[in-house]
Amino acid sequence: MPSKAGTTRLVIVESPAKAKTISGYLGPGYVVEASFGHVRDLPRNAADVPAKYKGESWARLGVDVDNGFHALYVVSADRRQQISKLVKLAKEVDEIFLATDEDREGEAIAWHLVETLKPKVPVKRMVFHEITKPAIQAAVANPREIDRDLVDAQEARRILDRLYGYEVSPVLWKKVMPKLSAGRVQSVATRIVVERERQRMAFRTAEYWDILATLAVANAGEGPRAFNATLIALNGDRIATGKDFEPTTGRVRAGAGVVHLDEGGARGLAARLEGRPFTVTRVEEKPYRRRPYAPFITSTLQQEAARKLRLSSQQTMRTAQRLYENGYITYMRTDSVNLSETAISAARRQIVELYGERSVPPEPRRYTGKVKNAQEAHEAIRPAGENFRTPGEVAKELSAEEFKLYELIWRRTIASQMTDAVGSSVSVRIRAVSTSQEEADFGATGKTITDPGFLRAYVESSDDENAEAEDAERRLPTLVKDQPLTADELAAQGHHTQPPSRYTEASLVKALEELGIGRPSTYASIMQTIQDRGYVTKRGQAMIPTFLAFAVIGLMERHYPRLIDYDFTASMENELDEIAGGDHAAVDFLTAFYFGSSNGAGDQDIARSGGLKKLVTENLSEIDARSVNSIPLFTDEDGREVVVRVGRYGPYLQRELPGGEQPAPAATGDGEESGPQGDRAPIPEGLAPDELTPEKVHELFLGGSGERKLGDDPATGEPIVLKSGRFGPYVSSGERKSSLLRSQTPDSLSLEEALRLLSLPRLVGVAPDGVEVFANNGRYGPYVKRGEEFRSLESEEQMFTVTLDEALTLLAAPKTRGRRAAAPPLREMGVDPLTEKPLVIKDGRFGPYVTDGEVNASLRRGQTPEALSLEEASEMLADKRAKGPAPRKKAPAKKAPAKKATATKKTAAASKSTAAKKTTTAKATTAKATTAKATTAKAAKRAPAKKAAPKKAAVSPVEE
Repeated sequence: MPSKAGTTRLVIVESPAKAKTISGYLGPGYVVEASFGHVRDLPRNAADVPAKYKGESWARLGVDVDNGFHALYVVSADRRQQISKLVKLAKEVDEIFLATDEDREGEAIAWHLVETLKPKVPVKRMVFHEITKPAIQAAVANPREIDRDLVDAQEARRILDRLYGYEVSPVLWKKVMPKLSAGRVQSVATRIVVERERQRMAFRTAEYWDILATLAVANAGEGPRAFNATLIALNGDRIATGKDFEPTTGRVRAGAGVVHLDEGGARGLAARLEGRPFTVTRVEEKPYRRRPYAPFITSTLQQEAARKLRLSSQQTMRTAQRLYENGYITYMRTDSVNLSETAISAARRQIVELYGERSVPPEPRRYTGKVKNAQEAHEAIRPAGENFRTPGEVAKELSAEEFKLYELIWRRTIASQMTDAVGSSVSVRIRAVSTSQEEADFGATGKTITDPGFLRAYVESSDDENAEAEDAERRLPTLVKDQPLTADELAAQGHHTQPPSRYTEASLVKALEELGIGRPSTYASIMQTIQDRGYVTKRGQAMIPTFLAFAVIGLMERHYPRLIDYDFTASMENELDEIAGGDHAAVDFLTAFYFGSSNGAGDQDIARSGGLKKLVTENLSEIDARSVNSIPLFTDEDGREVVVRVGRYGPYLQRELPGGEQPAPAATGDGEESGPQGDRAPIPEGLAPDELTPEKVHELFLGGSGERKLGDDPATGEPIVLKSGRFGPYVSSGERKSSLLRSQTPDSLSLEEALRLLSLPRLVGVAPDGVEVFANNGRYGPYVKRGEEFRSLESEEQMFTVTLDEALTLLAAPKTRGRRAAAPPLREMGVDPLTEKPLVIKDGRFGPYVTDGEVNASLRRGQTPEALSLEEASEMLADKRAKGPAPRKKAPAKKAPAKKATATKKTAAASKSTAAKKTTTAKATTAKATTAKATTAKAAKRAPAKKAAPKKAAVSPVEE
């Protein structure tokens, strides 16, 4: 598209990929350049504050709270070179077009570009929701001015989050642990995860039974001959199911009016129904109709990508960003389910081509969003262009991950414009009278789909892996009232109530969306932030809060409840929407939040209490660090209160020692205490809070509470003590130490067994050449050793019984080096839904691991080959794949080892200052990681610095 004669235009976008695509749609006279995202922001730390502002009282905030909340913006160090390039280009062109994204974030970037470049030529704003030639040309032909209301709303959000983070985080540093962070949205998201874990910790399981009957009809005709029915009532009273039990007691809810069958009752009833006639008492048939799902918005795309493709929110958004920037889909940060007329027409045409005219409804479907505070781009996520390309047409142009996500979006969009799925559902009631004259009612349901409609293109997944798919059919025989049936089998079945499922990233995004918290552009970063801050860890897809999160949320709930209230956080979004719409002033909103106000602006509870500043400073002395960092679990059988303490070196268990009250300890400010503390036990890494049951706690105290004296060594008189270390339990006496064998447990270890362990390494004898032969236990199991020669023993017992002759025979045999016939897999899991490769679990040198033949991932603590799900295995391999191959370690230099070590230390120290920057760069270029081998190797060597990066970010929290 040529520009006006003699006119040169500079088009500025965020990313090079976007710039490359757009430049192909614009003719000569256009220069397309990237800003590389945000060009300036509030200072990240004191070093970023310009010298002339360092003495100001508000410099640490980067916001002049006393003068209209004026923000101090600084150009990022890694953007200065690009800004200089843009300034130079701006002087050489006749016009500037700001083509940043169409949401609030993009509008703010456009404004910051103007403020930074200070161009002398006309500046216009061009917006588009897809990167196609017609869309880009239309955007150039119809530019607009920067929307200051959107900019004000985004700036108010940024300042609000800065004030919240920088005022509340120091409270956590003083009362919980240094370098923690709080955030307006991240703290609420953490609270949601913590509350679910509390429910799981308080949960008490209940057992209940029913009967599954396999019933048959005499003359089936069409349809199946036999079907299953479940006992639902006895003598007119409903049989108890999982929903009838109190989750905190495991007892039947008061007033439930149900019959609670135990195993004996169910088996006895089944026996009394054996051989009795069954009769159909009721048949109800209803039409079945299911409307299509709305097209994708950001949150639903993240949810379905997690369920179907096992992608994290961040992986989904990274992949979607690439698809958008290369012109395959529309803008991916949106909460609108609306489709343009062009898109509707394209979808309907393609449905006719692929599924026939009967699959297109007479009128186009239009959807209305249910999301609170809908505010972003004005169209759903869909394939780009006036004619949709099928997945087959783009398969060769996309990576495997991009293709799967594109296909997901394409199918969802097409399905949204197809006909309803229709069929019929039937409900049947059957009765039998036992030999004791008990009336037992059984129920069965069926579903038949006569026209699948949109289900031919797309079936939505569920967070409940046991839920039945929408397109699943349950066919029953044709039944009529009073029809006789015979029971082929009556099986008593036991069930246990289950605690509420932990949140996954998908279900947490859904919860935030339903509460009106956050926005499309922040969901992925929130998921990542709460993990980076150490508040949440992932086991498979499940999000598990740490005890650090319990302490932080406990402090907030007790002392600043309004700041993590769901309604408060959602109301902030409403206020920001009003600012975006020009109905509210940002300064009034910020003043009420920070200083308090009675003019009706901002949150009234916080405004009436004097604002955030007063709230966090006046109550600081009331916060008891010891109490905040103590999470009560239960009182044990001996009346001792068992709590988890969060200390500077991690969480640990503590209980009051028998014999009375302990002296009050002194708090050190971060939850760590001095003085007599009673019995302690470390909590193993990877143990979830709800797994600290009384039985598990007893086990930890028994074997890992620091020390337990077993007796005295009769030979030396020194005490023999059972201890717990980093690598598990061990026994110690004087200078001697020995780990427990695999067959031993701390609670059953006797003094005699401990003495045997301490006898290792055992001198077996002396070889004919005068070299001593020893038996010992090592990293890879029991072995015998003669000089530098090692051979494995078959069992641990052989360490204590092997004779010199037997040991010499073993040592004389050639080494096998583990080249035995490959052992069969422990378990075959099925096909990986992401790569479509078969997955198996094998037993390896360091324990069981899952593999697809190319990538291996060790099972984590708490995972077993029997319980590991296919989805967890797929995600573990995806995570391992994303990290890339481990770099090879270089052999240490042979010359001047001391000098080399010194140089290495200096290099490591010098690298610390740039670790965070290098980490950021590495994350930004993940897609090209496979080509940057040298960079990968260097980054791996700086792993310690990389671990420290999240802590630095936590000191200056800028995220929501």
